[in-house]
Amino acid sequence: MKKITISCAAGSVLAVAASSAFAQSSVALYGLVDTAIRYQTNAAPDGKDLVGMTVGPETNSRWGLKGTEDLGGGLSAIFRLENQFEAFNGKLSLPNELFGRQSYVGLSSDTYGTLTLGRQYSPLYDSMGEVFDPLTVGDYWQDSWVWNGIGPYLIVNNSVKYTVTVDGLTLDALYGFGNQAGSVGLGSTYGVDLTYVRGPATIGAGFQQTSVTSAQGSLVNGAKINMLHISGAYQLTSSVRLLVGWLHSQDQTGTTDTNMQQAGAPGLPGSSPNRIDDTFYVGGNWQATGALLFTVAGYYDHARNAERLDGTLGPGINYSATLLAEYSLSKHTEVYGTADFARGNGAFAADYPGSTNQVGAVDNIGRTNNVGVAVGLRQIF
Repeated sequence: MKKITISCAAGSVLAVAASSAFAQSSVALYGLVDTAIRYQTNAAPDGKDLVGMTVGPETNSRWGLKGTEDLGGGLSAIFRLENQFEAFNGKLSLPNELFGRQSYVGLSSDTYGTLTLGRQYSPLYDSMGEVFDPLTVGDYWQDSWVWNGIGPYLIVNNSVKYTVTVDGLTLDALYGFGNQAGSVGLGSTYGVDLTYVRGPATIGAGFQQTSVTSAQGSLVNGAKINMLHISGAYQLTSSVRLLVGWLHSQDQTGTTDTNMQQAGAPGLPGSSPNRIDDTFYVGGNWQATGALLFTVAGYYDHARNAERLDGTLGPGINYSATLLAEYSLSKHTEVYGTADFARGNGAFAADYPGSTNQVGAVDNIGRTNNVGVAVGLRQIF
């Protein structure tokens, strides 16, 4: 990571003043560039396969600026601006959002924790992405489908966030203003997560609720999407870490059915007004050598009251397994390879491109699955 120390000089008086004001201030430019070549089966109607260039399995390309100023007494002013882009075509991942990942300013105290304001990760995203999800809320559909339905609500605009750690217990709490005239709650988000570390064991639990507006696609203005997780991690040895958890979501907005679909999936005739998903996951990391890291992950989701291709509501089951190997060529550069498999039935058939043929008719020959392999290169700066 490259650190740039800010200073200012304009004559002897200004030079002394600047030296005093900025001696403990810094701004760091950081980021990563990650691109892969991927093969995937059943990526289009009639079960056609795909070979192409895409993002990495765990990390989108990004760059950012973060800064801190020491205010004395263990208190610092901080900020972060973080962009996300696609290295294979140079476009923003989120159109018209220069700092689509994060953009916030705040205060951090050694004693009292950190308070930030702006566009930020929700506590659920912090907990799962940094601690409990084996694939850190990955990027390929086959690796991250469990997040697709609720993913749009894991980065929160207009939010106030407070994080503090005391004796191994971390509290992460957020409130996102809806900014809707005449209604405090419309469009708002609140979430809280608790993580406790004791020896080799880590446990966590959290809840988030978002009031989704019609402009965001909700069937009912202000309908709620609720998310709950209970998770655990255990450092079995110095090189092996085990992960397990349960993620529950209830969507009354009608957005999950379409958000859950992968690219090329058939259009749905409607959406569910009360979809419920219970996802169970298990995984692990093995640092085989100083340079070689293996990650395994398995996910199983039982959906209820979900939209089917014929317009009725019903259950569905989806499951996937992923193996990822990462090899560090240096401190900042690594190559990786990944293989994954995903399969769905019932309402989940609507999420697979191979479930229909070229004219849009439902294909009943069992192409509601994907196999994928990818190799890529990641450079961190």
